[in-house]
Amino acid sequence: MGSAISLRSDFDGAMLRLLARQTRDADQARRLLALASIYDGGSRANAARIGSVTVQIVRDWVVRFNARGPDGLFNGRAPGKPSLLNEDQRIALAQAIERGPTPYLDGVVRWRLCDLAQWIWEEFRVSVSEETLGREVRSMGYRKLSARQRHHAQDAEAAEAFKNFPTTVAEIAAGPAKGKMIKIWFQDEARIGQKNKITRRWAKRGSRPSASHDQRTRSAYIFGAICPQHGNAAAPVMGCCDNHTMNRHLIEISRNVDDKAYAILIMDQSNPVARAVTMSSEYRYRNPKTIREATPHCRVSVLRPPIDLFRMRQTRSPPIHTFVSPKSTCI
Repeated sequence: MGSAISLRSDFDGAMLRLLARQTRDADQARRLLALASIYDGGSRANAARIGSVTVQIVRDWVVRFNARGPDGLFNGRAPGKPSLLNEDQRIALAQAIERGPTPYLDGVVRWRLCDLAQWIWEEFRVSVSEETLGREVRSMGYRKLSARQRHHAQDAEAAEAFKNFPTTVAEIAAGPAKGKMIKIWFQDEARIGQKNKITRRWAKRGSRPSASHDQRTRSAYIFGAICPQHGNAAAPVMGCCDNHTMNRHLIEISRNVDDKAYAILIMDQSNPVARAVTMSSEYRYRNPKTIREATPHCRVSVLRPPIDLFRMRQTRSPPIHTFVSPKSTCI
């Protein structure tokens, strides 16, 4: 009959009982108390009664405890089936997800699990089900998220240039606004209106009465601009949105700017000024009045490239720098 396996000598019964009181794992505490009885001179059969197991399982606990200490008494998890993809294949899969599909080659505009499974088969000749591939992709840190909208004509270089706004402000402060206080304004416009509809009316049940539909609509446009730092604002309400009304809005902004100040106006490309200053040079050359009527009372500078359209005629009102943000960029 073989001898019992001895416990490691760097622990004793008191230490194992202390660990059993501190742990929150009930199974580990039960195994620690069983081994503590062996340290105190008890038999393996007594340790098996304490742990409510057989002597053979106590032997397995001793082997695990001698190999890894108290951590070896936790319930281990089975390794399970190994992954179908090796490390190089997972790296290639991650690169394909980040790169996105090529429509004329892959036939899709966004990856689905079935598309990725087909791509893996074509690349590595490995057959993976969608459920397995979904677990693999999630283990790599990917989730199925909603995509942000991007304009089809978005200019990446212009967007990066627009992010350097502090640098542009510093250049203006050292140039035309030298010695003046700079005020940064944010501008936008919105349309509000009324559209009539056919309301409910009393009629016999089962019938469907008819009525004339008033298709007339009435709208108004709110032009808003604010300087958060100094608490200044200008918000006229007008009946239409065109170059003339935008000119009136710019004049209203200039009236709220001190004589010794310099205003920087940030707007998107949905207003008439933005559409005017982003026209092609050929159109501006053939239609100079269009640009001149767009902003006759301000000096406009855009980020690509800076264009001086027309200086202000009023001597008391300070000039306004207007920055047009790239498409689908909100500031």
